[in-house]
Amino acid sequence: MATWIVLGLIVLIGVYLVYLYNDLVRKWQMVREGWSGIDVQLKRRSDLIPNLVETVKGYATHEREALDRVTEMRSRAAGVARDDVAGRAQAEGMLSQALGRLFAVAEAYPDLKANDGFRDLQAALDKTEDALQMSRRYYNGAVRQLNTQVESFPANLVAERFGFDVEPYFEIEDPADRSVPQVSF
Repeated sequence: MATWIVLGLIVLIGVYLVYLYNDLVRKWQMVREGWSGIDVQLKRRSDLIPNLVETVKGYATHEREALDRVTEMRSRAAGVARDDVAGRAQAEGMLSQALGRLFAVAEAYPDLKANDGFRDLQAALDKTEDALQMSRRYYNGAVRQLNTQVESFPANLVAERFGFDVEPYFEIEDPADRSVPQVSF
């Protein structure tokens, strides 16, 4: 009788460990899916920027600094490794700040603001920024779930054994990237 009880406990523990492993895999896949969503939105934003810069160039040729900054930050963001979450977050934060400055500069040009192409690009970029924000929230939620399980007992024993690690959040680390850009004319 005692043998059956021990055998039953071993089977239950084995089933529970399989459940923990499969749950970790599911949560890790959600993190990958979340990162893919961010990556798609960042690519979309990156593709819109050259058109926006060219449109602004036609109206604000002497605002070269703002235009160059956006182009530089776009190139820097594109150069960060796809799986470098912290590096990507930092580069994209700097790009967002440069875009904010560019839109602030555009406010000084009524003809530019009235241009249908500029308004369409600005609307597309706004829509992309909203989708990017939703993607970031999804990713960070998936990371939170995975990290909680990876760090919780007894799942941490399974996670450690099978190489599941804590994933980084997609967040802005530089307080300057959170600030409203200052533009003076």
